[in-house]
Amino acid sequence: MLYSIVGIDRENSLDARMSVRANHVDRLNQLKQQGRLIIAGPNPAIDSDDPGEAGFSGSIIIAEFDSLSAAQTWADADPYIESGAYASVSVKPFRKVLP
Repeated sequence: MLYSIVGIDRENSLDARMSVRANHVDRLNQLKQQGRLIIAGPNPAIDSDDPGEAGFSGSIIIAEFDSLSAAQTWADADPYIESGAYASVSVKPFRKVLP
């Protein structure tokens, strides 16, 4: 089943994000290689593709996992949590309708 993982950044999270970004992206690439990643990306803190020093307000990942518990366990091990970039993470079942 698909699950949405929504991370909400704490204020001034850019340094914490950047310190572990490579590890975060590596985990996403593993999901991609397994054919389980639907989409992933950050939410810029301002209305810009490149927010610069404004940083990001969070991230969205939609991926396939065996269960809600498995998705939550994967999300809980995200480097952005370990670095303190994320203030919170929400994991919910997701049903793709379109496209």
